[in-house]
Amino acid sequence: MKKILLVEDDPNIVSSLTLFMKNEGYLVDSANGQQTALQKIDQEQYDIILLDISLNDGNGFSTCSAIKSQKDIPIIFLTADDDEFSVVSGLELGADDYICKPFRPRELLARINTVLRRKNGKSEFLSCKDITVDVQKAVVRKGNTELFLSALEYRLLLVFLQNPGVVFSRKKLLEMIWDVTGDFISDNTLTVYMKRLRDKIETNPQEPEILLTVRGLGYKAGE
Repeated sequence: MKKILLVEDDPNIVSSLTLFMKNEGYLVDSANGQQTALQKIDQEQYDIILLDISLNDGNGFSTCSAIKSQKDIPIIFLTADDDEFSVVSGLELGADDYICKPFRPRELLARINTVLRRKNGKSEFLSCKDITVDVQKAVVRKGNTELFLSALEYRLLLVFLQNPGVVFSRKKLLEMIWDVTGDFISDNTLTVYMKRLRDKIETNPQEPEILLTVRGLGYKAGE
């Protein structure tokens, strides 16, 4: 069984995530601050760390730096909603992924599984209808034909295929695909990229089967 260290000072989040992840077959340990987290890492072996930015002592950034300087353990940052500075800082410190609060447990589970597969060097393929994605090689195919997507189009497609059936609001999509180089992504930009992506991956963009619109709520990947 894979073992998770949850570094989080909100007892409600610790309780709910611990129960959820245990039901999914993971072992879960927790720490509410930097000192306790580093002590546990010295004493135990963990497969992945979920690390909050705000802690009772220290902070997620310094904790991440301390961990990465000693051990090669994947880290997913738990960040405050709309906190772009935290996302950039976390990735620059070596974090493997990030997820914004509030988040759906199933979304977090998908992120954890993706990071662990990447860490273990396993080839990962995602698919929907006739679209397949080789995540290791960043190759997208429609049937036997390779498609050429921009970086933002590719990242947008991954969000949907890694979370099948999950409905994403426009606001949440903007949070998940914003460019780490600092380029601003507006709501209008998202509309443009959704259209471009549908034009490339859908057999009939006017009647999409892969990227579906959920009226009044947002978008989701087709089943």
